[in-house]
Amino acid sequence: MQKFDVLTGVAAPLPILNIDTDMIIPKQYLKTIKRTGLGKGLFSEMRYREDGSENPDFVLNKSAYRKAEILVAGDNFGCGSSREHAPWALLDYGIRCVISTSFADIFYNNCFKNGILPIVVSPDDLKKLMDDAERGANATLTVDLVNQVVKGPDGGQVSFEIDPFKKHCLLNGLDDIGLTLEKAPAIAAFETKNAAAHPWA
Repeated sequence: MQKFDVLTGVAAPLPILNIDTDMIIPKQYLKTIKRTGLGKGLFSEMRYREDGSENPDFVLNKSAYRKAEILVAGDNFGCGSSREHAPWALLDYGIRCVISTSFADIFYNNCFKNGILPIVVSPDDLKKLMDDAERGANATLTVDLVNQVVKGPDGGQVSFEIDPFKKHCLLNGLDDIGLTLEKAPAIAAFETKNAAAHPWA
C-alpha cells in the first residue's frame, strides 16, 4: 500500500449530502475483484450521460478538476452498502483524500485499508475548505498527516483528529497484510520452536 504523509493536490468540491457507495461506483462495476480499472466507473452515473458522453456539469469533468486528488464532500459520505470497490474506484481515479463532516463507518475503515485518508472536520471548517475547493485552477490544498492539518491556498489551516493506529498504518503504508508481515520474524520463530517441540505435528 502506498504511504501517505503529505499530499498537495487539486481539491474538487462535491457539496452533495449522503453520497452512497452506489453513487461512488455503481453495481455494474462490481463483477471484478481487481483493484485496478475501476476509476473509469467512479461516479459514472453523474460523470456520463446516457449516451456515454461526458456530463460537462459534473465537477470531475471540468478541466480544473480532472486531476483532482482530494474531494471535499457533503455530510455522510460513503453510506449505503459496504462494497470495498468504492475506495478502490476513488484510488484508481487518483483520489487520495476525502474530507467531510462525517463518513459511514465501513467506508471510513475501508479507506484506511486502501491508502486513502478520510478526514472529519466541523461544518464550519468544511465550509472554508469547500470555498477553497471551488476556486477552480487555484483549488490546491495541502494535507499534512504528520501534523494533522489541512492548509488552504491562502495559508489558512484546519486541524483534524485521527486514530493514532490508523495514522501509523497510513504513514507506513501498512494494510492488513502489511501489518501481518511486520510480525513475520515472530511467526517464523514460533513455527520453528513448535516444529521442534512437536515434530509429529
